[in-house]
Amino acid sequence: MADEVKLFRTWSSRYSLRIVWALKLKGLEFDTIFEDLANKSPLLLQYNPVHKKVPVLVHNGKPVCESLVILEYIDETWNEAHPLLPKDPFQKAEARFWAKFNDEKLLPSIGKASLGHGKEKEEARVLIPEYLKHVEEQLEGNNFFGGEEIGYLDLAFGWMVYLIDVLEEVGGTTFINKEKYPLLSKWIQKFYEIPVFKESWPDRDKLITKYQNYV
Repeated sequence: MADEVKLFRTWSSRYSLRIVWALKLKGLEFDTIFEDLANKSPLLLQYNPVHKKVPVLVHNGKPVCESLVILEYIDETWNEAHPLLPKDPFQKAEARFWAKFNDEKLLPSIGKASLGHGKEKEEARVLIPEYLKHVEEQLEGNNFFGGEEIGYLDLAFGWMVYLIDVLEEVGGTTFINKEKYPLLSKWIQKFYEIPVFKESWPDRDKLITKYQNYV
């Protein structure tokens, strides 16, 4: 019996896209259920009663929530095709550390620097160059954060590939340029052109409209 895999997501969720990319890298077939978070479906509330948000992966009727947790679940469940996490315990711990750094430090700061106001916005803009410097250093000697192949950490940072320039336009600022962050800029270009991901990019104009509503 084939695995039944469903993904509850929204059209623009950066966290959901991590799961789309992982499933595509693994060559897995899955059904997509698009949610309206202003009118959440009973199934979403049933599968994720704690946070009531996307993404939710449902594998043979069992829900898995939170994007980084889902990535690890996918990697451990379908471990033969395109490994995402390194096998070495130290390297695995490092990947988890930087993924958490992204979700707790870098991503919120870029959001505040683009869409925030006043002191919060200014403080975030001061922090971002230091944060991006740390990220840039993780790419030294490699094409991807996972080495020569896309891995877990690339998927964690993947939101930058399509969302950074949207937030730069909406917020009227520049976070990443080739001169200051050459490795990160090169990685963004490589990631964007990966054929299996191309069909998954959200509509840029719709994203700009969405985020302009927050300013």
